[in-house]
Amino acid sequence: MVLSESDEKISNDLSIAESEQDLPSEVREKKLRGQLKTGYTTGTSAAAASKSALITFLTGKSVEKVQVTLPKGKVVQLKVAWTRMNEKSITSAVIKDAGDDPDVTHGAEICSTVESTSNKGEVKIIGGAGVGKVTKPGLGLLLGDAAINPIPMKMITEAIHEVLNLYPEVIKKQGLKVIISVPGGEEIAKKTDNPRLGILGGISILGTTGIVLPYSTASFAAAIRQSLDVGIALKADTFILTTGGRSEDFCKGLFGDTYVDHCYVQMGDFAGYSVKQCHDKRVKRVFIAGFIGKLTKIAMGVKQTHVRGSHVNMEFMAKLAETVGASEEVLKLILDANTARHVSEIIDAHNIKGFYDLICSNAASQLSNYSKNELSIEVIMFDFKGYVIGRFPKN
Repeated sequence: MVLSESDEKISNDLSIAESEQDLPSEVREKKLRGQLKTGYTTGTSAAAASKSALITFLTGKSVEKVQVTLPKGKVVQLKVAWTRMNEKSITSAVIKDAGDDPDVTHGAEICSTVESTSNKGEVKIIGGAGVGKVTKPGLGLLLGDAAINPIPMKMITEAIHEVLNLYPEVIKKQGLKVIISVPGGEEIAKKTDNPRLGILGGISILGTTGIVLPYSTASFAAAIRQSLDVGIALKADTFILTTGGRSEDFCKGLFGDTYVDHCYVQMGDFAGYSVKQCHDKRVKRVFIAGFIGKLTKIAMGVKQTHVRGSHVNMEFMAKLAETVGASEEVLKLILDANTARHVSEIIDAHNIKGFYDLICSNAASQLSNYSKNELSIEVIMFDFKGYVIGRFPKN
């Protein structure tokens, strides 16, 4: 994942309070007390492992901790999990610590192997087992290269040169190869968007600040932007933005082979942000697909559609039902309903026509505000079996 903006700026762009996310109760309490623990990125971990391995390579002595300079200049100290030596190379590992963030790479071994080469003066940093390779454009990395993003690459390089500056004669006599690897990285990557983005065979080495902010919206925003960038680089001008994996699967069943995989982007709760990004990147057309709950929230103008961040307004739903001719009896049932899904059961039981299309119409109108009415937006509502029950505009 290539991040071109700081975490702080992305969070501001989203205009979403992190407190609106669906946090476990114990985490939410920590957050309110300001006690959530930050962590370190895979980039910081790789830099620390590289520094440790090189120190041992040059001195023959392993170290328990190393200091790493983060992109903004702060110096942090990371623990080295282990160092292994053989005749030709040295490998050190740092355990990725994501703090209180539910990162899939938390606990992974981020390893760095240092070995000498005959290319005097050269320091070459490459990806090894468990680090993905780039197979699609749009990521800001060369095709075929390891998925080590520019800032982590810079951090690794600087960590290596901090050591080499203490031993200037070494690099005059030989070159160095530094191999970043992640045992089990290929399996971990299956839990990420890497396969869709064309990063195959492992995880990415990431990080813009070197620090993992617990439950940050920035990482989700970056994933949305990056998915769009990959699709655009592959000449896509239409994207299907879905609220999750289930609605994406239903869309693939609906559209068949019309759209390839990189046209699908899971926007989660960030519909407005995703539409704005599509507009700013000059996408021509988007489909918004989801179920009654989130699409109703979008139709209401809610910026953050997560269950913990907002609630469906039954008065709003009753007004829509009244617009399409629902009886007083139905309106009362809707006002007393528990959830949006409950409302759909009432609508279906009384065979109210046009209700779902009206929600989609209102959702499209709200989302147009994020694109200055310059983007073609179509909204599709599925029922929970995958049938299209609402659509705007109607085909």
